[in-house]
Amino acid sequence: MRNGNGLRVLVVEDEVFISMLLEDMLMDLGCSKIDVAASVEKAIEYLADGAPNFAILDINLNGKKSFPVADLLRRRDIPFVYISGYGEGGLESGHSGARILQKPFRLDDLRRVVDDAVADQKQVLGSH
Repeated sequence: MRNGNGLRVLVVEDEVFISMLLEDMLMDLGCSKIDVAASVEKAIEYLADGAPNFAILDINLNGKKSFPVADLLRRRDIPFVYISGYGEGGLESGHSGARILQKPFRLDDLRRVVDDAVADQKQVLGSH
């Protein structure tokens, strides 16, 4: 990450091992605050109380899709990336074209998608 200092990240992931791995990787990238939600409901609760700079969403959370969280993030101009073992095939039509980090992934893969998403957000905010 070019400058992860101070970056607040919401990780929406129901598998404990993967959420812990993401927390460690994000800390290595310089993120200062990482919150984890294991369900759509917990993620929406978190977003009601706070605003991350970036979010990482597993598409499938205990049989529920994370698309309501993605919709809320889009409305608030918060960049996010999906993580999935299914690639684009796991996305519904209204969410196609979104960034996807394919499982399994490496630190460099995570760095690249976070950098791209945060850079895109800066361009969007700069154009308002």
